[in-house]
Amino acid sequence: MPKTVQGLGRRWVSPQRRIDHRTQADQPDDSRPRGAVGVAWEFARGGERRKSLRDTASAALKAAKSADTAAAREAAWAAMSAAGAAYLHPLAKATQVKHILGAAAYAARAAELVAGDDRSVAAEHLERAVHHATPGVVDVLKPFPAAPSGRSGWRVDSPAGR
Repeated sequence: MPKTVQGLGRRWVSPQRRIDHRTQADQPDDSRPRGAVGVAWEFARGGERRKSLRDTASAALKAAKSADTAAAREAAWAAMSAAGAAYLHPLAKATQVKHILGAAAYAARAAELVAGDDRSVAAEHLERAVHHATPGVVDVLKPFPAAPSGRSGWRVDSPAGR
């Protein structure tokens, strides 16, 4: 499972790295989300699954709780999800889908907020994530039931997001 999880990480950490710089202006002194993305990227590129993934995911969650803006909060959640994805459980439950797709979904929402709540921006980010999904990512997702709708009503399993 770890090699498969590393492959997932490469797909989902990359979009988060692009979002991270856009939200740094909101929380320039808070390095916790960037730290989580850095450790997640290290793992995704073949590094070991270490305690630092859990520690930085937890730190990013704390950053989300103290964020001053919704975009910074979503970006911190994306960072937390990117680092936490290394600990995917092989349980075919809808709640696990969030571990697989959470970083991409939160990063898309952060981008949407940065763009003035423009849903087309989130749709573009999600479309890019779908196009970057390798057959290995699809194989990992197949045994899972559909993810529940998020707070915004977006559904990962719907082509239109709704």
